[in-house]
Amino acid sequence: MSPLPEPQALPISKAPDQETPAPLPLDGVTVVDLSRALAGPYCTALLADLGARVVKVESGTGDPSRQWPPFDGKDSLYFDSTNRNKESIWIDLYSEDGKEVFRTLLSSADVLVENFKLGTLEKMGYSTEDLHNLNPDLVHVSVNAYGQKGPLRDLPGLDQVIQGITGITSVTGPADGDGYRVGLPIVDIASGMVAAFTAVSLLFGRERGNPTRTGATSLYETAVAMSVFQGQKALSTGTTPHRQGNSHPSITPYGSYPTATVPIVLAVSTQRHWTDFCTLIGRTDLLEDPRFVNGQERTEHRDALDREIAASLRSHPAEKWIEDIRGLGIPAGPIRDYGQVMADEHTLALDMIQRTRRPDGRELEILRGPVSLAGYPTPVRSAPPGLSANALSILAGLGIPEADIDRLVAAGVVKAQPDSSPQATPADAALQEVVSR
Repeated sequence: MSPLPEPQALPISKAPDQETPAPLPLDGVTVVDLSRALAGPYCTALLADLGARVVKVESGTGDPSRQWPPFDGKDSLYFDSTNRNKESIWIDLYSEDGKEVFRTLLSSADVLVENFKLGTLEKMGYSTEDLHNLNPDLVHVSVNAYGQKGPLRDLPGLDQVIQGITGITSVTGPADGDGYRVGLPIVDIASGMVAAFTAVSLLFGRERGNPTRTGATSLYETAVAMSVFQGQKALSTGTTPHRQGNSHPSITPYGSYPTATVPIVLAVSTQRHWTDFCTLIGRTDLLEDPRFVNGQERTEHRDALDREIAASLRSHPAEKWIEDIRGLGIPAGPIRDYGQVMADEHTLALDMIQRTRRPDGRELEILRGPVSLAGYPTPVRSAPPGLSANALSILAGLGIPEADIDRLVAAGVVKAQPDSSPQATPADAALQEVVSR
C-alpha cells in the first residue's frame, strides 16, 4: 500500500428536511467510536443526536451487541437502540495497513470514545502520549468498569455486577425479600450520559484554550455517584438504607397504592399537598393525627399511614383518582408496560418514535434521543448501520485514492460489504474486552 495522503476533514452528514435547528450544535465535530455494547455506544448516540458525525470502528466479529436479541429479521434491536445516526467501518486494527488507516482517521477527528478494559488501548499502540503526538487536539473519553485506580481497577465488569457491588441492588426490590437488579441497564445508560457530558465539556474547554484532552468515567464511579441521598445517608449517619419496595425512602406518601381497579403511583411531597390530598380522599382526620403531622413523622410511621391511604383509595377506580389527584397539582399516574408506553398519545406527541429505512428498504420505527432543541426533537438522520456499511465513503472522505481503497479491501484490511461476517483473530480478542453490556 502506498503512503496515505494528508488527512482531510470528513464530510458532515446532512439532516433531513424538518424543523430542527440548523446546524445542530455538534455539526462539524467528528467522533471515532471504538466502543462496544452499551455504555460507550449510548454516549456516542447522544453525540450523534446533537449533530456529531460518529464513525463506528469495528473489528473482529464486530460489535458483539449485533448478535444479541431481540431481533428484527437478522438485525439486532439491542444494537439498533444505541447506534442511530452513525456510520460503520470494519478495520483489521492489528495489521500495519489497518493501523495506518486508523491513525489517519484519528488524525482528522475531534473525539475518540472507547470502553475497553484499562490497558487495552495502550496494548493496541494508542497511549495518551501516542494519541497526543498523532493529533494534539483529539479529545479522548474512556469508559471502564472500576476506574483508573484501586484494587478492582483491572477487573472486567458488567452492569448487573456493578449494580450489586455498588449498593443499587441493596435498595431495589420488596422490603421483605431479596434485592433486585433495576429492570434496565441503568448503570450503563448513566455512564454513557456521563461520558457524553465529559466529551462535550472537553470540547468546550478545548475551544477556550484549556489543555486537557483526556477524560474518563467508570461504571463503578457512576453507580456510586448515583446513590445521592441514599449514599449520603450511609456516609453521614452510618445508617444503612434498605429496600422499601415501591415506597420512596424519604417522602410519604410517595409510591404505589391500590385502587378499586389497578395500582397507581402518587407523590405527596409538600405540606400543602398533604392537606389537599387528605381532603380529597375524605380523611381530614389524618391531619390531626400526631403520627402524620409533618413529613418526618409521616415517613417514620409509613406503614400505618400507607394502610389508611390504601383503604381509602380502594373506594374508586384508578382513572378517577388519577384525574382528581392531578387536579390538585399532585403528581400521579398509572403503571404502564412498554407496549402501552410506545402507543401512548403523549409519547407520540413528543415525536419519541421516528421512522427511517434500513439499507434494504425496510421501514424501521426507532426511538430518538431525549433532547429537543429550540422546541424540536433531535432527528434520527439515519438508521443504525450494517457492519462496515460506510467503509468506502469513509475511506474516500479521508482522501485515500481509489486504487489504495481497492487494495485495502482485497487484502481484507477493510471490509466493504455491509453484511460481511469477518472472522475474529487471536489479536482481535482484546477488542472484545468491553466493560459494559
